[in-house]
Amino acid sequence: MLKQETITALAQELYAARKARTQIRHLSARYPDMTIADGYSIQRAWVALEKADGRVARGRKIGLTSRAMQKSSQITEPDYAPLMDDMFFEQNGDIPFEHFIKPRVEVELAFVLKHDLKGPGVTLFDVLRATEYVVPALEIIDARIEQHDRDTGKPRKVTDTISDFAANAGIVLGGTPMPPDALDIRRVGAALFRNGTIEETGLAIGVLGHPATGIVWLANKIAPYDEQLYAGDVVLAGSFTRPVEAERGDTIHADYGELGSVSFRFV
Repeated sequence: MLKQETITALAQELYAARKARTQIRHLSARYPDMTIADGYSIQRAWVALEKADGRVARGRKIGLTSRAMQKSSQITEPDYAPLMDDMFFEQNGDIPFEHFIKPRVEVELAFVLKHDLKGPGVTLFDVLRATEYVVPALEIIDARIEQHDRDTGKPRKVTDTISDFAANAGIVLGGTPMPPDALDIRRVGAALFRNGTIEETGLAIGVLGHPATGIVWLANKIAPYDEQLYAGDVVLAGSFTRPVEAERGDTIHADYGELGSVSFRFV
């Protein structure tokens, strides 16, 4: 386990990297004994710095929800991070590219809660009862820590990703909100377009068999830290496509069928 002063210093590095839109090198290379718990401690210390600036957490994201991503990251469960208020952008709008370093886009479903969820013991039915509506979302992921080391080319480890807000950097909600009992959430499909070309397609069942499963895991996972999900929170349930790289000038559009669509443009 890392010392508290080290955790504080690394959180400050990440906070500064987000502000400056620059990347830092792998924390895991500097601290080979760093654990997943250390990664979340760094993340929490970073959140405290953001809140000291007046930022507010509006929910959470869940990542690494596919089996393939878990294997590649050498982890057996998802990861999570907060969604800060300045990460939300309007659909059909222009998003300044300079807000990011190397943005990529993922297709997800967002659950907006009407009731609190506090573990332990939260079930799938609890999540569905607590959900006001499900809505299409595009997550913009980014890397304040290098994905691949600039000298060795080695990929970063999951402890780096967790420290780095689980790579989240932006969220765009759109489409048609629907209560969870109005559709078979598992069968929701989406096609992700970049500049009019389909780059990725997927089904929501690819997210742990049911997107709400990750929210069950999250509510129970954060309970030992005396944390919970609150009414009004937006929870990104996890991507069901691979991330698509984006550049300035790209128009991003996702078609969710009966749930409508969500779009934006990098400028």
